[in-house]
Amino acid sequence: MTHGGPLAGLTVIELAGLGPGPFCGMMLADMGAEVIRVDRAGAASWSADGSLGRGRKSIAVDLKKPGAAELILRFVAKVDALIEGFRPGVAERLGLGPDVCLAANPRLVYGRMTGWGQDGPLASAPGHDINYAALSGMLWPIGPADRPPAIPLNLVGDFGGGGMMLALGITAGVLSARATGKGQVVDAAMVDGAAVLGSIIFGMIGKKTWKVEREANMLDGGAPFYGVYETADGRYVSIGSLEPQFYAALIRLLDLTDPRFAKQWDKAMWPDLRATLTATFKSRTRDAWCDLLDGSDVCFAPVLDPAEAATHPHNVARGTFTEVDGAPMPQPAPRFSATPTRLGTPSGEPGADTGSLLLGAGFSRQEIEAAKASGLIAGRIDA
Repeated sequence: MTHGGPLAGLTVIELAGLGPGPFCGMMLADMGAEVIRVDRAGAASWSADGSLGRGRKSIAVDLKKPGAAELILRFVAKVDALIEGFRPGVAERLGLGPDVCLAANPRLVYGRMTGWGQDGPLASAPGHDINYAALSGMLWPIGPADRPPAIPLNLVGDFGGGGMMLALGITAGVLSARATGKGQVVDAAMVDGAAVLGSIIFGMIGKKTWKVEREANMLDGGAPFYGVYETADGRYVSIGSLEPQFYAALIRLLDLTDPRFAKQWDKAMWPDLRATLTATFKSRTRDAWCDLLDGSDVCFAPVLDPAEAATHPHNVARGTFTEVDGAPMPQPAPRFSATPTRLGTPSGEPGADTGSLLLGAGFSRQEIEAAKASGLIAGRIDA
């Protein structure tokens, strides 16, 4: 299960959850860390989000049973970091809060993944990605001006502002612990992370170079030379001709002779320029535009669906995707020249490694069999 990568030698225990916590564990495992996932005893097997569980071994434990905290703490004493994604206070009630865990292992980096953070008026409230993005200010700017903000999947809160931030926080925390001998708590809140993703937008608002209105700015669909256009076959292309040299290439290759196109940054002209570009791109198919614009200075790319993306020649040449269970799956990123990474094995059944992990942690076979009989653990114990 373990493999090379820049985080080889890092050991993490992950108290299984949903979305951003598993994504953090996936990122760390992809980078070479040994991540042990603690699944709930009796949990259903991984399905739609099984990719997020890849590259880990699994132990199944009923965390509400007597003795559960003591069992997990025997692992905690030997690892570098822990990931938990419960609501504030739940880990403490389970006997696995940061004070207890840091007492067992003073060098531990205790990573906490929540939507609203460990404190504040909303700390204990339920929520989802859309809510955290909304409160961060980063849902509002996305989408057309005459309709509600567009939902950016669950990329802004769960994965970009959540799991990715926690992975960075844990890595930074481990570097600090190895230098100082002292662990700490990493409080990763999706609302905080989503806000950080929007730092450039907040900066431009402060300098009054960004209007709060949607479709009024260069990156939000307001600028006609930075946007998505429908083609003759009902598909789409994207252009990002922001800089003068790229805008000049757009005008030249599309044969846009209207003198109004000379006034790129005259916002009063933008609606007319957009209307012309809309009609122009609608005149050819997406593939025809690719034939003309691929690799040019226009800053152009076709808008691909996920299946198409896996077969695009550029992605094929770079090996950006592989195939898992008959479907495309992105390879780990970023890439490392000296410590290359590779895709971890697919997630197994919850508790598939219960016995072997407990034996490796120093439990006797008698202890394991007793824990199984009591319902404390589940899964395979005949390691």
